Amino acid sequence: MWIVFARAPRPDAAYWPGRRWLAAIDAMVWPILILWAVVSIPGGPGVAKPVLGAIALLFAFARLVRAIWSNHRYWFTTSWTLRALAVLLMLGLALKFTLH
Repeated sequence: MWIVFARAPRPDAAYWPGRRWLAAIDAMVWPILILWAVVSIPGGPGVAKPVLGAIALLFAFARLVRAIWSNHRYWFTTSWTLRALAVLLMLGLALKFTLH
């Protein structure tokens, strides 16, 4: 049996000067980093690298379109990524201090 709960839609992001340009940069940086990581994987030519590269470029284009033309619906990837990395860093520091 499925129970579906409808959540309220996420509110629009606040607009401030320069947000559209920073969103466009943020939209392009992460797929490019993923593309760079895929290309730097050692190994012979195969089908995985071109497919992952094409998918990364498609995501980059879709994110760029949303960042420029639907800026009120674009949420920065860098902010939640840095928050997640900060949590992992704090967890690692806590483990390091408690185990020594």
